[in-house]
Amino acid sequence: MAAGAAKLEVAADPEALARLAADRILALSRATEGAVAISLSGGSTPRPLYRLLVETPYREALPWPRLHWFWGDERFVPWEDPESNYRMAREALFDHAPVPPQNIHAIATTGTPAEAARAYERRLKAFYGSQTLDRGRPLFDLMLLGLGEDGHTASLFPGSPVLDERARWVAEVEGSRPETRLTLTYPVLESSRLTVFLVAGKGKAGILKRALAGDTALPAARLRPRGELVWLVDAAAREAP
Repeated sequence: MAAGAAKLEVAADPEALARLAADRILALSRATEGAVAISLSGGSTPRPLYRLLVETPYREALPWPRLHWFWGDERFVPWEDPESNYRMAREALFDHAPVPPQNIHAIATTGTPAEAARAYERRLKAFYGSQTLDRGRPLFDLMLLGLGEDGHTASLFPGSPVLDERARWVAEVEGSRPETRLTLTYPVLESSRLTVFLVAGKGKAGILKRALAGDTALPAARLRPRGELVWLVDAAAREAP
């Protein structure tokens, strides 16, 4: 993913970054007929965005009944655990928005990790209406992703065997972090009309520079989305290290 293959937008600070992302979500939602599938990112960076979506003018303007919410990855912990990506999104967004419960497609963390991965894969395929991905019909309308300081995105970590997975839609990730995780694989992460990376903070400046330069040693830089790719970053992350 060379820098020329993506759009880069720089915001003054995390609050302005959240507004840029919220405007993207609103514009895409209004321009899309029928269901709108949005895959959420975990971590701290998107939290201001989720909170902003339930404030004026976004709360009143978003077509909530048509929005369907998914996740790019999840820690294999109970949903009430402080580390749960679902819990963060619920507390910041879903507890305060008129979201139909059936439109929230969280990754269940019951059974074994392998069972949970298969269950979420079945859920994605049921929503998509096919067992195989069509390059001309993306699964998601919007994919929100983050960038870790080691270059990971979702739960695709450097050196993980899951980086080479092309058959499964969802896979368990063990050994890369203390806790087991579940992640969408590259083919599914790439099946989106619009992919938006959110990157904030001076601690991300070095890794962002490498990602934008197309350093394929970084899992984030190996992503090849089907549709538009946009990097939304704040000024601190854009500063040269």
